[in-house]
Order: sequence, then structure tokens, then C-alpha cells
Amino acid sequence: MIDEVTIEGPSVEDAIDSALEEMGVQQDAVEYEVLAEPGRGLFGSSGRPARVRVWLKPGAVDSGDDIDDDTDDDESDVDDASSEDVELTDDELDAIADAGAEAIKEILRALGIEGSIDEYEGDEGEIILDITGDDMAVLIGRHGRTLDALQVIVSTITNRRLDTRYPLVVDVSGYRHRRRVKLEEIARGAADRAVRQRRAVQLRPMSSFERRVIHMALREDRRVHTESEGMEPRRMVVVHPR
Repeated sequence: MIDEVTIEGPSVEDAIDSALEEMGVQQDAVEYEVLAEPGRGLFGSSGRPARVRVWLKPGAVDSGDDIDDDTDDDESDVDDASSEDVELTDDELDAIADAGAEAIKEILRALGIEGSIDEYEGDEGEIILDITGDDMAVLIGRHGRTLDALQVIVSTITNRRLDTRYPLVVDVSGYRHRRRVKLEEIARGAADRAVRQRRAVQLRPMSSFERRVIHMALREDRRVHTESEGMEPRRMVVVHPR
């Protein structure tokens, strides 16, 4: 397992997500230092990239974690952090959810969009803030790209206001849930094809959220293993037969 990486991305959030994926751990297992903020550009997607140094907390991941011996170098972002990680209190989680919701409301007001925000807990303990209302497609965009940008903005605002980092997912009318179901179907199909053809199957470039879904969907499939390859924004999952 990689103990420390220095990596670049279009935003600080994207760079950290790429580091987590490369190290194979969850967010609570690491500490990080921002070495360079991104240059000016729409949602940090252009100009000078962000650069961060990310390292494991002492004792954050023990040797008994569920990591396949032959996938130490694969860049999946699905391995769990140790139970030694500090858990947040209900009040702290509520504060994060409230800060995220307030950031979303500020953005919606600036865009002149009316909507409500539903809060619930995801399968991996993340806080999900789902925006609902009429004509929400504008917040999703083509292939969810606008939603991905909104995710980065809301997470960045929340993290900086509270000086903390916790998995916070922004959704619009359940789009990510529906997308997750579709991605899981794609993952299973890719695994079947890799085994049938006895060669690696390369999926299209995906966001860190989408790659995480693919890794998770195939984690228990003993016929294959997955790796992430390439640099953002062309980073993709490759499914290898065993």
C-alpha cells in the first residue's frame, strides 16, 4: 500500500480524490497539505492545476484490511479505513450537513432556481444532499458534468467553512442513485466480457465517483480485478481477468 503521494488535479478536491484512489483508502484515513491552489478558471478546470500531498494517518490502516495480495498497486478507491478512525458525533455530522445544505441554497439563489434539499445517509456512511424540484436537469448537465462541478464547489465551501473533510455527496432528483445502478450493470458486463475474451476491458474515462462505483461493484467478483489508469480528466477503470 502507498503511504504518501503528491498529485495534481483540476481542483483541490479532485486531486485529493485521485490520491485516495491511488492509495486505496477512504478519506478519514489520511491527512493532506495543499501545495498549490488551482489557477483561475471555470470550476478550477483550467489554468494551473491544484497540487496536494496526501499521507496516511499513523495506524489508519492495519495489515488486516481486506486488500487482495495481487492488487496492492491497483488504484481502486474502495478499501475501508480502519476502525481506529475517529468517528464524528451526531452534532458534528449535522453541522456538516447543514453547512453543505446552506452552500447549495446560496448557489441555487444565485442561479434563480427554487428547490428543496433532502438529507440522508449513504451506504458507505457518506452524507447525501439530494436537490429536488422542477426543471432540475440544468443542475445535472450532459453526463452529469454540471452536477460533478456542483459537487466540487459545495464540498470545497463546506470543508473550508468547517475546516474539516467528510464524504459529502450532492445529488439532483436521485440522479446519482440511478447512475449507480447503471454503472453497476456496466461493471458486471465488463467483467463478463473480460473473462469471456480473456483480456482486459477498458472503460471510458469517468469521474472519481463513477470509478468508485465500478471498483465497488466488482470488489467481490473473484474472476477479475480492477485498476484505474491515466490522468484526470481521462482517468479510467480497466477490468482485468484473473
